Amino acid sequence: MNSCLFCKISAGELPADKLYEDENAIVIRDINPQSPHHFLAIPKKHYPAVHDIPQNEMPPLFAGLMNAVCQALNSSGLHNAGYRLVINSGDTAGQTVPHLHIHILGGRQLEWPPG
Repeated sequence: MNSCLFCKISAGELPADKLYEDENAIVIRDINPQSPHHFLAIPKKHYPAVHDIPQNEMPPLFAGLMNAVCQALNSSGLHNAGYRLVINSGDTAGQTVPHLHIHILGGRQLEWPPG
């Protein structure tokens, strides 16, 4: 998508603080962090939300995303410290960029329920 912020970052057209990248996904530091460690795992293929992924593409897409999440958790040390994974979908859920992404949050005591 030509106007999608995350597509432009994935394509290298916009700068980002990358923690991890492979052919399927990228993990970047959030520019508006909500915790001391706040990363975004973003598939390179554009989907606005989870419900937009064709069923036959879900297994490889989520396998690739979870690999990227694990790489970021290991490199940041969050895998030992505790973390939260969040997918927001739609305006009322707080999604501000209409491209599927997983928030990786940690580095402080996280409240429950969130929001």
